[in-house]
Amino acid sequence: MTAAGDPESWPEFSPESIAAQAGHYLDRESGAIVPPIQPATTFARDAGYCLRQPSSYSRYGTPAWDLLESTLARLEGGKAAAVFASGMAAAMAVIAALRPGDRIVAHSGIYWALRSFMTGFAARWGIGLDLADLSQPAALGPLLQPGKTRLVWLETPANPLWELLDIAALAAEARAAGACTLVDSTVATPVLTRPLALGADLVMHSATKYLNGHSDLLAGVLVTAETGDLWQQVLANRAGYGGTLGSFEAWLLLRGLKTLFPRVHRACLSAQQIARTMQDRPEVAAVLYPGLPDHPGHALATRQMQGGFGGMLSLRLAGGGEAAARVCRKVRLFHPATSLGSVESLIEHRRIVEGEGSTLPCDLLRLSIGMEAPADLIADLEHALAP
Repeated sequence: MTAAGDPESWPEFSPESIAAQAGHYLDRESGAIVPPIQPATTFARDAGYCLRQPSSYSRYGTPAWDLLESTLARLEGGKAAAVFASGMAAAMAVIAALRPGDRIVAHSGIYWALRSFMTGFAARWGIGLDLADLSQPAALGPLLQPGKTRLVWLETPANPLWELLDIAALAAEARAAGACTLVDSTVATPVLTRPLALGADLVMHSATKYLNGHSDLLAGVLVTAETGDLWQQVLANRAGYGGTLGSFEAWLLLRGLKTLFPRVHRACLSAQQIARTMQDRPEVAAVLYPGLPDHPGHALATRQMQGGFGGMLSLRLAGGGEAAARVCRKVRLFHPATSLGSVESLIEHRRIVEGEGSTLPCDLLRLSIGMEAPADLIADLEHALAP
């Protein structure tokens, strides 16, 4: 079975249309518009012992990824995309492309598990690591060492305080110093922000979250603006370390992309409504959400995020850590669970999840808003907040 029509030859449809059709698959023989699952791990050569397609073994590449990766590249406006077994596997492929003596500058508010891994790996691998609050672009310049700093790692909005980072300003400064900029855009998704168009070199997603959107697979994605030496090393690391995505997971992710835009738009609208309502609750000391005018990054979010401010927000409770734990116990519609970006709404006491060494306040609750009726979610929170 083959797809009728090369996605590279499509007209310039909008990203929303590209996602909805997830590659515009059409089987020439049957007329099927849903691609099959291709589970093969090895591929026979022809009579001349030549490869029939670019790979003979699925760790190096498989037709199961082709439509998915071309769709992801188009959504982000990149030259190429690569899928991985998890977001951490995608991150590892980039970090391991560096050499001893190279340096990384990373926003101090990046995802805690990645920050912890990056700190340990950098120390063992002989890589310099500077962690700094990059919500003010001026903070980056003094940390850049031309010829040594190879990677600037951003995450915006940054989980779970939802700081906004100025991608265009930071990427321009990094480029001037000869460094590559990677943006973890898991929360913004290509629905709201396209970092490559703002000057970034790489975009990363934990595709477990919004890109799939159904809490039923682990996956990671990288999309690149160029396919030079760094990208080739990333692909070699994917194959060498074995962080590859299974065929069924690739099929599920392609299916999830079809509803990406309506899911994200619905989550944004609901999160905005919930954030405004929670501001008026005496039990809530602060609401952290870029869509609120008093958020420190609101003006930047208005410029950098198109069509909404995301489906994630955090609440800081006036009653401290005990009140936060009580809310998690009392909710009836929200699931008290880790992860984000799915159709069901989740609530998480981040300090408990991160454990010893966490720098987060104990009164913080992270909310991932799903597809439920916003009035029901608000009622659930109000019930849980009530004494």
